[in-house]
Amino acid sequence: MPHQDIRRHVWDQLRQKDFRAFVTLLPAEVVIQAACVSGVPLGTGTLHLVNLVWLSIASALHSMETFTQVLDHTLKLIEDGPHYHGSALDRARRGDRPIGPRGRNDPRPHDPGSVTEEAFAQARKRLPQSFWVALIVLLTERFLAQHDARTRFRGFRLLGLDGTCLNLENWKPLRDHFGTVSNGQGRRKAQARLVMLQLPLVRLPWRYELVPITEGERTVATRLLGHLRGDDLVLMDCGFFSYGLFWQVQRAEAHFAVRAMARVKFTTVQTLSDGTHLVDWTPSDRRWRQEGLPPTIRLRVIDYEMKGFRPRAIVTSVLDPDRIDREAWVGMALVDDAGRVLRGAGLYHRRWEIETTYFEMKETQGLERSLRGRTVETIGFEVAGHVLLYLLVRWLMMEAALAAGEDPLRLSYSGALGELRTMVPSLVQASPGRASGVLVPRLLSRIASHFVPYRPDRHYPRPHDTKVKNKGKDKKQLPSKLASSDAAA
Repeated sequence: MPHQDIRRHVWDQLRQKDFRAFVTLLPAEVVIQAACVSGVPLGTGTLHLVNLVWLSIASALHSMETFTQVLDHTLKLIEDGPHYHGSALDRARRGDRPIGPRGRNDPRPHDPGSVTEEAFAQARKRLPQSFWVALIVLLTERFLAQHDARTRFRGFRLLGLDGTCLNLENWKPLRDHFGTVSNGQGRRKAQARLVMLQLPLVRLPWRYELVPITEGERTVATRLLGHLRGDDLVLMDCGFFSYGLFWQVQRAEAHFAVRAMARVKFTTVQTLSDGTHLVDWTPSDRRWRQEGLPPTIRLRVIDYEMKGFRPRAIVTSVLDPDRIDREAWVGMALVDDAGRVLRGAGLYHRRWEIETTYFEMKETQGLERSLRGRTVETIGFEVAGHVLLYLLVRWLMMEAALAAGEDPLRLSYSGALGELRTMVPSLVQASPGRASGVLVPRLLSRIASHFVPYRPDRHYPRPHDTKVKNKGKDKKQLPSKLASSDAAA
């Protein structure tokens, strides 16, 4: 067998053993389909597209290891196993010894079970963000084909929209592309913006964009919301309060809900049976008329007040209280003395699921503190790997919850991720039959044993509300010239 064929054969074996827990969720044909959609070539070498996708997930799962360690991780696990000596992989590696001297600058390793980090760096440059988005979309379509009912509320498919900032290492290519912000001490640091649409009832990413910090969240949201369909209901933070976004959702025949802004004035048209109000909003900003939008939009306002908080209001395009009444929007969760949920939190409070997702990705999964990249392409590769890992673990949690008869949001993400990391060595070394028939069901059972305490009256800070920020250090401040980039209408 030619040298390159042996190398590819060895690496295909390694990658097939890497994530057996995900093998039915992310088959090779889905990666190939995403490549066709985005126009990305599959490649023919060792680091072809399917292997690169698995390596992106491995880079996220082993977030504290260098890229070189990630490349060798699975091979070392197999070598340490009891069945390695004399195996097909062992024979392939022992039978592929190069003949003749190799130059000291020859970048090709002697062992077909490894590749250089330089080759890996070159290969991952081939993957644009359009490929990762296509792959995420295809995966969520597969998920919805199985679990669509779990993403819905009274006939609406719920979506959550929000953004977060990612602190990057202060390398010049990253500063030049993503932009910088002040760290509160007179110095500037590189920072990127991540904006995501998710399925909040299962906390599954649906679409995302990684953009420079200079690009406003509403600008990115305009692109993300271009994929809505008629039965969608988007839950948004007040930072997305925009006449233009409202009409974009309306024209897609979808719906939205957002927290009201105090300075926006409405004209009350009617008080409905559940105490909510139909209102008209006619913004004074002429640019909306110049863009061809109608001068007025009809909305519904739901006033509410929670104990210990000031009065607030939700603005929505769902005008009929028979579809979603006031109590469904803002009702408080109830639990009995045993901790069993009698009633879930109000619909709008499900918007916080995306805040929890960002916390789990950045803190539990280690997204922000483990980015190794010094180039734009590498950062995109790493972030995509983290989004993919999060999606796949959440999918496993759904399977575990269904088998145990539980709500997937009651299961602990940190517990699930910990069980996966613990199981990886056993999955790598197991036979295919034992992996699928014994270990994966055992993994799902262990995931279902980790619960999140249900305490509806407890306040959890936002992911970026850290002690450092409270002391006035390391504040995320945008340059003054960006302050009005997404000003409210």
